[in-house]
Parts: sequence; structure tokens; C-alpha cells
Amino acid sequence: MKHIYTIVLAALLSIGCTPDQEVPHKFITPVKFSDVSIDDVFWSPRLQKHKDVTMGVCIDQIENQTGRMRNFENAAKGEGQHSGIFYDDSDVYKALEGMAYSLQTIPDPELEAKCDEWIDKFAAAQLPDGYINTYYTLTGLDQRWKDMDRHEMYCAGHMIEAAVAYYNVTGKDKLLQVSERMVQHMMSVFGPGKRDWVPGHEEIELALVKLYQTTGKREYLEFADWLLGERGHGYGTFGDGRMWNPVQYQDVVPVREATDITGHAVRAMYLFCGMADVAAYTGDQGYIDALDRLWDDVALRNMYITGGIGQSKYNEGFTHDYSLPNLEAYCETCASVGMVFWNWRMNQLTGDSKYVDVLERAMYNGALAGISLEGDKFFYVNPLESLGDHHRKSWYGTACCPSQICRFLPSIGNYIYGVSDDAVWVNLFISGSAEIPVGGKTVTLSQDSVYPWQGNIRITVGSRFGKDIRVRIPAWCKSWCISVNGNDVEPAVEKGYAVLKGRWNKGDVISLYLDMPVEMVAADPRTLEDEGMRAVQRGPLVYCLEGIDNPDYAEACISADTVFEDTYDQNLLGGVQAIKATTKEQVLNFIPYYSWDNREACPMKVWIPFAD
Repeated sequence: MKHIYTIVLAALLSIGCTPDQEVPHKFITPVKFSDVSIDDVFWSPRLQKHKDVTMGVCIDQIENQTGRMRNFENAAKGEGQHSGIFYDDSDVYKALEGMAYSLQTIPDPELEAKCDEWIDKFAAAQLPDGYINTYYTLTGLDQRWKDMDRHEMYCAGHMIEAAVAYYNVTGKDKLLQVSERMVQHMMSVFGPGKRDWVPGHEEIELALVKLYQTTGKREYLEFADWLLGERGHGYGTFGDGRMWNPVQYQDVVPVREATDITGHAVRAMYLFCGMADVAAYTGDQGYIDALDRLWDDVALRNMYITGGIGQSKYNEGFTHDYSLPNLEAYCETCASVGMVFWNWRMNQLTGDSKYVDVLERAMYNGALAGISLEGDKFFYVNPLESLGDHHRKSWYGTACCPSQICRFLPSIGNYIYGVSDDAVWVNLFISGSAEIPVGGKTVTLSQDSVYPWQGNIRITVGSRFGKDIRVRIPAWCKSWCISVNGNDVEPAVEKGYAVLKGRWNKGDVISLYLDMPVEMVAADPRTLEDEGMRAVQRGPLVYCLEGIDNPDYAEACISADTVFEDTYDQNLLGGVQAIKATTKEQVLNFIPYYSWDNREACPMKVWIPFAD
């Protein structure tokens, strides 16, 4: 029997009104992770480690070491204590989302059975009116929907995202039905002519759009739009007479009027994702204009070289433009993943590769540093300098970052390809293949490379089709060349993409070469913390020094005369392209930033004194 959602979408297709056909401002449609297979020298071992280790760590913490799953069991019985924090349900949902993505990459009947077991427990914990939140079910339903910062909608949003991911992989809709009942409950309480509400932690907005995309029910999109419009009108409250600080909650002005990034970094990223998603379907130019202004403020004035954002531990967020301390940098792992989410959406709206440049920077540096090479420990905070006392942990009381990495890593297939009316887009260079819907049929592309270590990329066409292929030329690359079937070509470059025109046949080969010299990078001169410093970068990777590799760590200095040599070392940190920097006085050994703190405790720094 077909699932009800398959029937709904089939009906929509028959009358020509699928959500994707309603997109007046979405320039690129992403190729879903479920249509992408990854077989990559860099990422495949990490995905296998994620399946073998990371998910096991998360499952053990959720089921055995903490009370997160017991909360659902108790809520289903209507008795027992709630353990942990009021937002702990979200970690379980995010872990389930990661399990769903992993099933697509590496099918596993036992893991799928575990997902089904969890979903049964979620469904059992749902109340007859559709409400599901173990904290309030176990501590007092009379207090629900009073404190806007108690993350009820945040938890619901992560449940929706998990439900959509699991449905996309397995076709099973039980959690989708649970999610819809929760959304129907929320819409019975909030909305036009009902109660006002400003979610303290954004997330529900983007999740509602995913639910709309999956079910075709426009009321979910409209509810997301309504929630965005609630901000900036003085509604934000903790429910006990106290109004919150609107700066921390992105609640200072209506979102269409926003000009500067403020407050909590992760919340801001999720808000911007929701704005981009709604704008893609409604064509709301006010949202798009605001996102353009906000992106400039984040990327040009408030982003670290690693793609990390959020300078301060005091608000887990932003302070002042160009204030980017290194030792005290917060750079929450969740925020770097949020940068991937947001920039992916901005690329879809505009077709501009500058957003994928930031996405790639955050992905390979800020986000990937958030997990150990063994896949069993996690950073919450990602500074750009350490005295040797900052280390990953196996879990946190607030465990948003471990569960975030759990769901992010196996979803990377989402970000590689896109398709538009006139082109197929190659955004990231990750080996494997993709089945891409083009003009009513499915075409295939495959990639082969050892990126990010080398810049030789081979793209093979597996099906005949007549659209352009647009291949991203990264902003970090100053010299590149491209050929088709062995013949050099000089394509036009539009918004950072090489535009390869013509009709494509099965077996056609595009060969792209991206030069990857080691570079010294200077910060904006207004960033006083990095005055007189340089960072070392090669390709998409930012590098750092660790004390374990550098006897002269304290005196480390580079200059215009420094000679850099890069060599792949398969025995170092799981295999990395290491960099040796030689000056007259010393030899320095750099490693990729994502790989630091995987050996003995020692100091680390990204920014190095520079001698003129």
C-alpha cells in the first residue's frame, strides 16, 4: 500500500502544483542526499566511522548514560521523573535524523530497526491533543506554552526534520504523522486571530517548510511565515512577567528590517534558514533583501577564517564587528553547521558560488573540527588558539553539538549538486555519483578526485542530456584550467561557476584542475586581534600549529621569505597533507585545523606572528 504522503504528492503532480513548482525565487533545486552516493577518499572513511562509532556513542548516551530516552518512556506511561534539561528531546530527534541519513549511505537493517523502536516510543509519548514534549508532560502540562524560551517549538522542529529524513530514506511515515499532529496542535493555539508567539530558539520555521515540501500542505508554509512575522513586535516573554533581551533572540526589529547579526549564533542561523526557505516559495523580497544585508554583516565582518561564527561565550553569539578573539573564540560547532545550512539556501536563491565558498570553509574547518578523528569525542567550542587545556568530550550536559554532528556528517550528499531550468550545478568536489532529475528524466554524474588534498577532479557524464554543466571555481583558487574529453576549453565564468555548454553524451569527461599552493592569509586590518599575524591555508583547508610538532612553538614566526612544502603523510592524523614551513631560523610543521587535539595535550594556534 502506498504511504498517504506518496498519494498526496501524486495528486499534486497530476494537477501541476507541487511545492517545487511554486518556487518563483529559487534559482537552484538541490539534489537530495538520497540520490547521491559517496565513494570518496576523504569522506567515506569518516562516514564509516560515523556509522561504526559516532552513532553508537550517541545511542549509548541517549539510551543508557542519560535519561533522554527514559523521558519518552515515562511520558508514555504518564508517570515518573523528567531527567536532564527541558530541551533534551531535541538531541534524540537529531540523532535519529543522523541515523536516517546514514541508512541511505550505508544500509543497516539493525539500525533501521533501532530507528523504528525509537519512533514507536515517540508516538507513545504523544498526547491525545497532539502535543509532544517530555519535559512538560512530566513536570506539568499547566505550564506548557507559557515561556517562549522553553524550546517547545524547537524540539518539535527537530522532530519534524527527523521525520522527513526518515521518510525520504525508508518511505515510513509514522513519525511524519506524529509531527503533523503536533503541528496541528500548535496551529490550534497560535496563528492569526489566536495567540502571539515568538520561539526563543528558532528551528520550527525551517522545519515547517520541510514538512510542507514533503506533504504539499501549504498551511505549514503559511504558519512558518506567520512565525517569522511575529518577531520584532515586543511579544517575547519568559512567561512570568519578564520580557527577554530582544538582541539575544533576534527580536529587535521585524525580520524584514534586520541589518546586523545579533545575539545567539545558532538561533540566528536557523532563523535565516527559515527566512530563505519561506522566501523561496512566497517570493518575499523583504526577506531576501534582509538576508543579503545580514550575509554581508556575517561573512565580511563577523566570521573567522575557519568559517566559525559567534565570538563570545557569554551569549554564545556575536559582539562587535571585526572583534574576533582567538583564545576566547566560542565558534560553537552547531553554529558552523548552521553556516552550511544557511549558505546552501542562499546559493539556491541566487546561483552565486560565494555562498558555497563559505559553506565549504565552514564544513571542512569549523564543523569538521567538532568531532575527533576516532568519531567518539566532540567539541562544543572551537577556539583558534589553545594553551593545551581545551579538549573534546564524549558528551555534554547540553549535547546539541554531538547530536548536530551526528546528523550533519551523513547528510553531506545534500550539498554537492543542484539543478536549475538550464543547468546542472557541481558545487562540491566529493567523489561518488548522483542521479539528477533533468527535464523529466534522470541523468547521472560521477566524480573522482582526492580532494581536498589535490585539485585534480574528473567528472564523468553517465547519461545523455542537453543542459549546461556549471562547475564551481572556488574563490580560494587563483589558477585553474578545464578540459572536455581531453580538449582544453575556456568557458565563461558566471558568479563563480565555469559554464560548460553543449549537449552531453554518456562517457563525456570534464577534467578540472585547481591549483592548490600554500598561502599566507592576512586578516582584515580592522581585526586587531590578528594584527601582525598570518594564517596558513591550502585549498579549502585552514592549517594550524600544535606544540607536539614544533619544539620552537613559542617562538614560531613566518615571513615573506618562508618556504612552504606540502607532503601527504598517510601515517599522520589518519592521513593528511602536512605543510613544512622553513625560515632561516626554524622549521615549522602545520596540520589541518580540523585535526588538532587528536594526540597529546599541547598548545595550538592558527594565527602566527609575521615578520615583515
